[in-house]
Amino acid sequence: MKKLISTIAVVFAFVAAVQAQGVLKFNKEVHDFGKVSEGPLATYSFEVTNTGTAPVVISNAAASCGCTTPEWSKDPIMPGAKSTIKVGYNTSGRPGAFTKTITVTSNAENATVILTIKGEVTAPSAAPSAPASSPNGKKKA
Repeated sequence: MKKLISTIAVVFAFVAAVQAQGVLKFNKEVHDFGKVSEGPLATYSFEVTNTGTAPVVISNAAASCGCTTPEWSKDPIMPGAKSTIKVGYNTSGRPGAFTKTITVTSNAENATVILTIKGEVTAPSAAPSAPASSPNGKKKA
């Protein structure tokens, strides 16, 4: 009888531990920059909330290429608390459309979440040229 009660207690404790889990809820999982000028870093901060009942630690945020850099807090996100994952895309020398992913790994119930950034890098416009001058110093029409 004691073994049966002990076994039931262990099962209930295990079930309770499994149920107490964090859940990450992102404000959005895809961000479209639209058109951005080539040169500056394009950045966006994905907001995330722990809607679960246990703390969540983001263990990794891996970008699909070296041109994309994610930054995140290594501190636990407590139940009900918010955090951000800041993503930067290096637009320098990369004109044209882009779509990049960031794979977020954590101890949450939804352990892997894929975030996406996309947009179009536009080449910088050429500087306006000065009007041509004739040898006598007068501007040509």
